[in-house]
Amino acid sequence: MDEPYPASGPAHEPQPARPPRPVLTAVRLMYAGAALEVLALIVAVVTSGSFKSAIFTTHPDYTPAQLHTAEVARTLPLVAGALITIGLWLWMGWANGRGRSWARIVAAVLFGINTLDLLISLFALRAPADLIVDVVIWLVGLAAIVLLFSKESGPFYQQAAHR
Repeated sequence: MDEPYPASGPAHEPQPARPPRPVLTAVRLMYAGAALEVLALIVAVVTSGSFKSAIFTTHPDYTPAQLHTAEVARTLPLVAGALITIGLWLWMGWANGRGRSWARIVAAVLFGINTLDLLISLFALRAPADLIVDVVIWLVGLAAIVLLFSKESGPFYQQAAHR
């Protein structure tokens, strides 16, 4: 009589839990946040001319070279920050979708930083389109955080921590 070959690995390998609906929605929102950040970057670059004219209004004595330097000094950190932010949105979406308990905390901290940045932006010299996009991105982040910390999401992160 032939015996079947034993299966390799443990007999009861734990299957990863499927994220509950709030977590799935939060992850989708995080990916949407990354896409919105790309849009925000495009809007900021396209509206940089209005920033240049705002600088000129505030500092009419600037030479064209000084205006250009001020514009570049704003644009380069903006582009670098946007690329980092896009990467963070994608990373948080990936990590939260897999139930990494630390990812909820990191996402909440990043949302707090985003909130402070938005408050500072209210007092900065900015184009209205930039501010509108920033508020929409903030609202997406708020919705994601609320979903990640919902009662239905908690067990998913606790279960994932024990795998």
